[in-house]
Amino acid sequence: MNNLIKDARHIPVDEARTTISVSPVTLEAPERALPLELRITGPITGDALPIVLLSHGHGPSFYIPSKDGYGPLVNFYAERGFVVIQPTHLNSKVAGLPADAEGGPLFWRSRPLDMSLILDRLDEIEALAPAFKGRLDRSKVAVVGHSMGGHTAGMLLGARLTEPKDDGAKDVNLLDPRIKVGVLLTAPGNGGDSLTEEVAAKYGFFNADFSHMTTRTLVVVGSDDASPHLTVRGPAWHADAFHDSPGADALMTVLGGKHGLGGISSYDARETDDEDPERLETVLRMTWAYLRSALDDDSRAWTAAREALHTHVSAQARVDLR
Repeated sequence: MNNLIKDARHIPVDEARTTISVSPVTLEAPERALPLELRITGPITGDALPIVLLSHGHGPSFYIPSKDGYGPLVNFYAERGFVVIQPTHLNSKVAGLPADAEGGPLFWRSRPLDMSLILDRLDEIEALAPAFKGRLDRSKVAVVGHSMGGHTAGMLLGARLTEPKDDGAKDVNLLDPRIKVGVLLTAPGNGGDSLTEEVAAKYGFFNADFSHMTTRTLVVVGSDDASPHLTVRGPAWHADAFHDSPGADALMTVLGGKHGLGGISSYDARETDDEDPERLETVLRMTWAYLRSALDDDSRAWTAAREALHTHVSAQARVDLR
């Protein structure tokens, strides 16, 4: 029960279940500069549970960019049937590497590799978190990423980029076909002249090619998310993956939403620039419905959510379909 939610209650979702969270789960990873720390959260009952890999962003807070952030998303998804696995990427302030370490400051290449490592070692993860042993449906895997995490998710869904090398440019392809669907939350858009001069000069990895992103994807943007430190194009930049990717079949624009989309990163956090419980609930319910329909190969949850949004919650968001 949340007394702060009014209209978004009309968007249908499953009833909340009791959950359990296991942390830290630590994978030794010799190929990585540090062991990979995880948090795993899901229902305490039920089998054949779908998996959501959640990639955190790179914000100003200490703990949100780690396995300990994104409580609103994690709790909502887990209470409604998903097992959410959160890695601490190497850019984490609290448990990552210094910004000047090799691959820094954002460690864009290692981040998608973290997710593939998780899928490679699900047997070990289940052994370390026995509450979930034998309960995961490995055929139903989604990735959700916010901000820089959206860049990570996009790479796993098929987006590519060209990495400059001393011996010539190299195409980078980190697609993981085990991931069946994705949600990009205020993800970076195109590179080149879409970027500010400083970002274009410093961060060559912001040049994604979405034309290879064929995995089914929902792109979520805030209508007021200008991101002037990154792009000269304003909020439209964050929608590039929808317009340029053959796999992105839906774009949700959160009206009045900024980069925090109402508060997805944490509860009452300084990182949230537009904290609004109704807006947040709309994002949670709509993205859950999209994932549920995509992973179950059953359109009813997503169709019902879109109808409810249009009828009862149109002041909060709109959905465009391809």
